Amino acid sequence: MIRQILAVIAGYAIFVITSVLLFQVSGVKPHSDASGLFMGLTFVYGAVFSFLSGLVTQFISKTKNLKVNYILFAIMAGFATFSLFKSSGSSWTQLFAIFVFAPVSVLGGLFWIKKK
Repeated sequence: MIRQILAVIAGYAIFVITSVLLFQVSGVKPHSDASGLFMGLTFVYGAVFSFLSGLVTQFISKTKNLKVNYILFAIMAGFATFSLFKSSGSSWTQLFAIFVFAPVSVLGGLFWIKKK
């Protein structure tokens, strides 16, 4: 059980840290309007690291089901939804997190399970 909790924390940390780094390095504010090119870059970057977060979550938990990935999904989507309702700026980052990044984290876990 502890391993599964730590796995979800690690997976979420990967998602959050890489997201923060993207916006820090680029200088773009996450809840402001951005160019289509930057949105596309964010889409790909976020999907790659979300997939990795799901993969690492599954690797650490050592489970043979997607339960930990669904928990990671719920946390990612939940915080993004909360942020969506609290933010007064542009909402594209939260929508990506809810509808793309959270589901892709489950795919990362599925990939790890199928690989084994």
